[in-house]
Amino acid sequence: MNDAFPQHITGHILIVDDVPENVQLLSRTLSEKGHKVRGVLSGEMALRASNSLPDLILLDVMMPDMNGYDVCRQLKKSPHTCNIPVIFLSALDASAHKVRAFDVGGVDYITKPFQLKEVHARVSHQLKLQHLQKQLIAQAEALSEKNKHLQQEIHERKQIEEALRESEIEERQKKQELSQTLDQLQKAQSQLIHQEKMSGLGQLVAGVAHEINNPVTFIYGNLECAETYAQDLLKALQIYQKIESQLPKNLKAEIDDLGLDFIREDFPKLLESMNVGAERIREIVNSLRVFSRHSEGEIKPADIHEGLDSTLMILQSRLRPQSSYGAVTVEKNYGDLPKIECYSGQLNQVFMNILTNAIDALEPLRIKGETETFYSHRTPTIQIQTKSLPDNVIGIYISDNGPGVPKEVKTRLFDPFFTTKDIGKGTGLGLSISYKIVVERHGGDLRCISVSGQGAMFAIEIPVVQPKKSS
Repeated sequence: MNDAFPQHITGHILIVDDVPENVQLLSRTLSEKGHKVRGVLSGEMALRASNSLPDLILLDVMMPDMNGYDVCRQLKKSPHTCNIPVIFLSALDASAHKVRAFDVGGVDYITKPFQLKEVHARVSHQLKLQHLQKQLIAQAEALSEKNKHLQQEIHERKQIEEALRESEIEERQKKQELSQTLDQLQKAQSQLIHQEKMSGLGQLVAGVAHEINNPVTFIYGNLECAETYAQDLLKALQIYQKIESQLPKNLKAEIDDLGLDFIREDFPKLLESMNVGAERIREIVNSLRVFSRHSEGEIKPADIHEGLDSTLMILQSRLRPQSSYGAVTVEKNYGDLPKIECYSGQLNQVFMNILTNAIDALEPLRIKGETETFYSHRTPTIQIQTKSLPDNVIGIYISDNGPGVPKEVKTRLFDPFFTTKDIGKGTGLGLSISYKIVVERHGGDLRCISVSGQGAMFAIEIPVVQPKKSS
């Protein structure tokens, strides 16, 4: 936009008047002011001349054939010439004529006879208005174009901002996903380490059981010989007693000091105790071998009761009474179960985890002391029930009469690393791994049923036959 407005504006002016003298006078006067002037003598000629688009038309009202009003109407009808300003020239000074001139589209009205200064002033005024109008239109178009550019820039900026927001959201989501993935990997790594430890423990137990079994077999074999020898010795004692009266007194006194009567009575008991002890060792070894049984990644038929009993045998030291703890009673109610297809070593690990947790939960009931507690009247008890269920499924239900599992804990019971035990007493992986073994490895169900203060029961339900995996 130009701040400086020109003092004098020249333009192309079309003069229309049927009086040649008027045309000549106005042409000469306006030309002297620097305007380019063209004069015509009729309305028809005016319409043809207007096609050159003059800046201003001075139009006489009273003309033959076509008066000025009609010419102006024709000019305003055409989109080509409708914006050319028209100043009417007329000797008619009545208001009605002026009003009519403005009605048909005129911008000004000059009465004859002309006052040349007035003509110059009105022409200059209209040209200035037209100049301003063109400037305003140009400015409006420029502003419109700028506005379009601004709108486009705003639109593009909004798109960029939206893209940035989406990118930030996506980055946050990726960061969160990476964090979750890292957490899951760390948990998976810990589980693998734990499972590897359990696998190593199983191999160690199996090795120990094998090493113990060899000397136990040796003891068993020698016990049979020892019993035979004992019978022979006892017979020898009987023979001795028959000839005892014939021995010299000093020799008889030495033999009496040996306490042969006591030996004859106690020696069979001693052998029987050794036999019972060896049998106990054999049972423990057998339980260790059953518990540590890993099927090399294969599903094989297994006796669930055998796995439960072997686990209980291994836990005997924790079930027996101790200096500050009472014994835990185990009540077994086994149903008639078929052998089931399973990873028996892994299921034994599940039994170990659940039974160990049950023993831990019974601690408040086992504490010995003079002070009576809320649980003093309860005998710490673990109940194990097994039974066949519909749809070729078997159920194992291990319950205790301890404090139970609070509702807020039960919802997270099978989450990895969740534990209510003190630091160093639990990894929080036992039940999580048990859940994976039962649910994912065996297609079964593992759940906890508990009311706080009334004990807890873990229900394990497993199909008897595992589906064949497609190769």
